[in-house]
Parts: sequence; structure tokens; C-alpha cells
Amino acid sequence: MTEQLLDKVDDHYIPDANLLITEDDTPVDNFPSAKQQRLLVSSLYSDSELQPCLIEANVGIYHTDGEPAIVPDVFISFDVQTPEEWWKKQNRCYMVWKFGKSPELVMEIVSNQEGEELTKKLKIYERMKVNYYLVYDPNQELGEDQLHIYQLVGRHYAKTSETWLSDINLGVTFWEGEFEGRNDIWLRWCDQQGMVIPTGDERAAREKLEKEEAQRRAQEAENRAQLLAQKLRELGVDPDTI
Repeated sequence: MTEQLLDKVDDHYIPDANLLITEDDTPVDNFPSAKQQRLLVSSLYSDSELQPCLIEANVGIYHTDGEPAIVPDVFISFDVQTPEEWWKKQNRCYMVWKFGKSPELVMEIVSNQEGEELTKKLKIYERMKVNYYLVYDPNQELGEDQLHIYQLVGRHYAKTSETWLSDINLGVTFWEGEFEGRNDIWLRWCDQQGMVIPTGDERAAREKLEKEEAQRRAQEAENRAQLLAQKLRELGVDPDTI
């Protein structure tokens, strides 16, 4: 958030949402980016241990009065929630002056060399004081690194190779597997041990397997007990009296 915006908020001036373009119906995503966004968003919303937060994809962030919104591919903002009357124009996007803070993390997914992810956008997020800025470049359009991670140090970003984002208690890792019928290498959230945070479907599938395994073990134990009882009867011992 810039000093200009802070001054206006202190003076109780709130920009008129009716003058803002909160959506223009322009298609901006491609298939892989859209699917990657859904994976990142859905897995965090399925994590019951995560502190309350707002996780969204392709939602505009208005950060400074008089400037257009910036639209990150994914952002996370902790300790806030979607307004109840979200169809009202002033509630449709993330307006920093309404939420009282910038998001803690933003991510851009690179699909070409025209997005200015490492130049213009980086400077905007830096001015907004977003704690972490991640640039995921799966096709290496911007250089050799597939993942660029920046952490705010003082007033400026410092690039880091640390994938555990300690300020928000969340990590990122690459994972090979299937999501929505597509096998690929995906960028996933993870815990400090590097274990991916599962989606709701993955949690349900895991719980189903665990339940089936518990039932199988219980049935095996019952079968062994019945076999032992039969052996005891053959020896003239009543198993019910033991």
C-alpha cells in the first residue's frame, strides 16, 4: 500500500467503487494455468488446519486509488473473509482499503514473455508490501528457473531459494501425479516436511482406502479367531471357557 493511499484512508476518503472496472469479461487464462490455479486454491480450502484466509484465483486487487487493478493468478490473504453481500460492486474484488491490508502471498503463472512478471508486476507487489511473491514459470519462458520466490525484506524484495515460507507457515513443492484427469508435474502447497496438502478429493480417497484397510484387517483378525476356535474344539477345548 502506498503512502498516497494511506494518507487518503487516514483522511477517511474511500474511493468510489462505482468508478472502478471490477470485471471486463476478458478471457485471460489458458487450460494448464486454469487447472493449476484450481489445484492451488482447492487444496488450501480443503485444509482444515489452515488459519482463516481468503484464497482466490484471477480476482482483481485494487491497491492504489487512481490506478487499475492488478490480477494475480493466485493470492492468499490471512484473517479476512469474503464480504457477505459479495454481488455489490464494492465487494466483488479485493480492495486493499476495505480489507485493511494487502495479501500475504501472490503468485503469477507465466505463459509467455509478455506478462512483465519479473519487472512491472514485481514492483507493484513490492510497493503493496506483499510478504511473498512467487513466479511459476513451467516452460522457462523467463530463464532457467521454473520457480522464482521473493520475500519482502524491509521495503524491497529479496530472491530466495527457500521453499518453506515461514512467515505464513506454508511451503511449495513440485509434485508429479494426476489432477482432474491430467497427469503432469504440478506446483503444490506443502507442510514443513514437504508433504503436499491434499485436495478434498484426495482426502476423501485416502480416508476411503484407510477405512477399507481397517475393514480388511478386522476381517482377517475375525477369520484367525474363528480358525483358532475351530482348532481348540477339535482338541476338545471349548474356546468360550478360555
